[in-house]
Amino acid sequence: MILSTRTMAFSAMLCLLPGLSQAGSVEVLHYWTSGGEARSVQVLQQAMQEDGHTWDDFVVQGGGGGNAMATLQDRVLRGNPPTAAQIKGLDIQRWARLGFLSNINGLADEQQWDERLPPVVAAAMQYNGDYVAVPVNVHRTNWLWANKRILDSVGVAVPTTWAEFDQAADLIAAAGYRVIAQGHQDWQHATLFEAVALSVGGPEFYQAALVEHDFRAMRSDTMDAVFDRYYRLLEHMPLSDDLGEWNQATSLVINGEAAFQFMGDWAKGEFSAEGKVANTDYVCAPVPGTQNQFLFNIDSFAIFDLRGASQADQTAQNDLVRNIMDDSFQRTFNQNKGSIPPRTDMSMSAFDDCARVSMSEFIAAAANDSLLPSIAHGMATTGTVQGYFYEKIGELTVNPISPSESSRELAKAIRYGQYVIK
Repeated sequence: MILSTRTMAFSAMLCLLPGLSQAGSVEVLHYWTSGGEARSVQVLQQAMQEDGHTWDDFVVQGGGGGNAMATLQDRVLRGNPPTAAQIKGLDIQRWARLGFLSNINGLADEQQWDERLPPVVAAAMQYNGDYVAVPVNVHRTNWLWANKRILDSVGVAVPTTWAEFDQAADLIAAAGYRVIAQGHQDWQHATLFEAVALSVGGPEFYQAALVEHDFRAMRSDTMDAVFDRYYRLLEHMPLSDDLGEWNQATSLVINGEAAFQFMGDWAKGEFSAEGKVANTDYVCAPVPGTQNQFLFNIDSFAIFDLRGASQADQTAQNDLVRNIMDDSFQRTFNQNKGSIPPRTDMSMSAFDDCARVSMSEFIAAAANDSLLPSIAHGMATTGTVQGYFYEKIGELTVNPISPSESSRELAKAIRYGQYVIK
């Protein structure tokens, strides 16, 4: 009997040791479905399986994440939350405020997050000073992707100003190529619009208009100029319901059917998946006029409170968090995804040229107050305001009106979104 008791105690102790924890299961909600994205999430899935846990892939179609958030809300309200869900920006704080997320300060202390994460990233993962989410990566949304063969054949360089872009666009169109590949979805139009807003207006204007939602900035001559430039880009951007998803547009650039795409650096994962090499097959560059300015989108997993779940499943949840912040996962995942690690202590030597440029400009932007949250990707505002922003930009993309009227319509939409929240 004594031997049996000691054996049981020893077994319990083994379950608490790293690498010998109980096998549990994790259900992870995400909306990564394209080639590069799917490969990236498989890296995490494999890490969990190597720890002996079961991975339940709760994937929801739709690159912007709107469908995923609707599905998540339904699940949580029915009292059946997943282990973790891909949530970002102020919506992390909203779920935490409602009491649905778990405090993971212990894991953050164990892995020294405060020392490894820049303050802007750490703050986005916290609610009232407590960590409730884990960052996976940092994306830059103000990227311009170009097919190098098309540029070389036409005899133009990657444009760094809008005047250069206009000249290149005319030559590319005259040569019979599509100038801009753009998926016909509101969130993609919003991604382009925010980059134009940063380029035309500068960091202070972007902060005032699209982060603080200052009415004077939203109704200013500068915003009129933003719409004017945006509408000029539409002249080179044929819209078709046949070209919907962003990765379909990326394929047009990869295959030499289009010269440019304005998209976050998750697009690079598609180039990599096709064996394309930066500066040989394609070029990555900041959107004209946004050098050393960085609109960021942080992918993260909010960790849900699993009160009542088995000890094995709670152990699996902790291992999920540990794996996400592990060196090996951060390196492999971000190489596949096209992003950069949120951890500033990691070497970038194994990353490609685009990633090294991204990290360099991330650091530069942080130093010159040009590191700004993306409104199109939920970092600058709530999902409610973001939804009204999407809807209005999508509407104005299909049916453009004068720049001044457009500024007024956008300001009204954002103000209404704020009113709905209150």
